Amino acid sequence: MTTSIARVPTLSASRYLQQLAKHWSHKMTVAFTPEEGTIDFPNGSRLAMRADSESLDVVLTVPAGEDAARMRDVVASHLDRFAFREAPLTFDWREGD
Repeated sequence: MTTSIARVPTLSASRYLQQLAKHWSHKMTVAFTPEEGTIDFPNGSRLAMRADSESLDVVLTVPAGEDAARMRDVVASHLDRFAFREAPLTFDWREGD
């Protein structure tokens, strides 16, 4: 498993979390509130999100053998789509535990 963590500065974190969760809820297993959300991808990856008033924290867990960089790009590009007024958002991806 590879874990990637990013803190994304935005004043609209809750809105973007909810938009992304609703967008992917048609194809994936999704659970969310205005403050937290998880998305389980068909390839075994999981995205966990937490919104506060200044940022969106994302934790992306990707199984061994899957392309973690591609999954980071998928998450970032989708969030940028919802944040078109302030895109591109800043993702400071780093390795997690």
